[in-house]
Amino acid sequence: MTTSASTTAPAPVSIIGAGLGGLTLARVLHVHGIASTVYEADPSPEARRQGGQLDIHENDGRRALAAAGLTEEFRAIIHEGAEAMRVLDQDGALLLDLPDDGTAKRPEVLRGDLRRILLDSLPEGTVQWGRKLTTVRPLGGGRHELTFADGATVTSGLLVGADGAWSRVRPLVSPATPTYTGITFVETYLYDVDRRHPAAAEAVGRGAMCALSPGKAIAAHREAGGVIHTYAQLNRPAEWADALRRTDPATARARVAAEFEGWAPQLTALITDGETDPVARMIHTLPDGHRWDRVPGVTLLGDAAHLMPPSGDGANLAMFDGAELGRAVAEHPGDVEAALTTYEKALFDRTEPFYADAREILDLCLGDRAPHGFVEFFTGVRQER
Repeated sequence: MTTSASTTAPAPVSIIGAGLGGLTLARVLHVHGIASTVYEADPSPEARRQGGQLDIHENDGRRALAAAGLTEEFRAIIHEGAEAMRVLDQDGALLLDLPDDGTAKRPEVLRGDLRRILLDSLPEGTVQWGRKLTTVRPLGGGRHELTFADGATVTSGLLVGADGAWSRVRPLVSPATPTYTGITFVETYLYDVDRRHPAAAEAVGRGAMCALSPGKAIAAHREAGGVIHTYAQLNRPAEWADALRRTDPATARARVAAEFEGWAPQLTALITDGETDPVARMIHTLPDGHRWDRVPGVTLLGDAAHLMPPSGDGANLAMFDGAELGRAVAEHPGDVEAALTTYEKALFDRTEPFYADAREILDLCLGDRAPHGFVEFFTGVRQER
């Protein structure tokens, strides 16, 4: 059953999705003495890999963690040295080498570690695992009946969709659906890299590396424990990506490697030597500046609200959404609609510019001027082709 809310929030708060945004919301509500329940489809916290490294920004991600009272816990999981970045061309030539200067302007942490400190900060039972939402029925007065795959139902007075790109809550407020950008990322990992994959490890360096060209790129990040996490990025039609997802791992790896024929071997090894099955992730986006009219008792945060191509901002925005929504609920005790009105107005205004930023980053990485345009972005110096 839904955890009963405190006297400051008489309506039961139901959060769909135990990602970073939903968990930050639950934590900030808890800090303010407001109970909530998070419903997550995964059967356990360890059910699937939680993704790679994130750089946490001062103006949103770190502010959210401060609001959650988790700054010290966050500092304990920072991957030292991971802010370094290298840009290469397809022949492996070094075009830009930015060392980690030790100032921790955008400290890097593993998504899984960040999720863990959020989970550990919540009262036992706040997150209900194995609860896949199947339908939502409005009951009037801002209340909603939630039905899960196991047949269980609960009634929510405040429903928050923190359930990502394919949100089941979003249709309550918006007809918008994600569209394919034409870009697919293919993910793989290498382990014990300094001993088993020294050439690839040297190419990547201590932090992030991206080797860019028009329409295709290889981006990698060194993670703690001698791990390199790689994304091969390709501008390809949806049919190509669908076919890749349906084929066996060995064939999929060969097809992706073939796209990079002629590239430096220390770069292609990041694909061909991959020690996990390649996972194709089609990149989708919601319409620029996605917003909706106020619907009683329900709202969205994170990718459910403002899905856009990856640019380093998504996780930060989701956590800040959660923190700001939690603050709005706390500042409007007993008045959910006032809280949601305040939250959504600020949400729409602050997230709209990030759509253009995300498109710009994608173009710098994969557009006609890659890799030179990307180098110019960081140095301000015009690059010759």
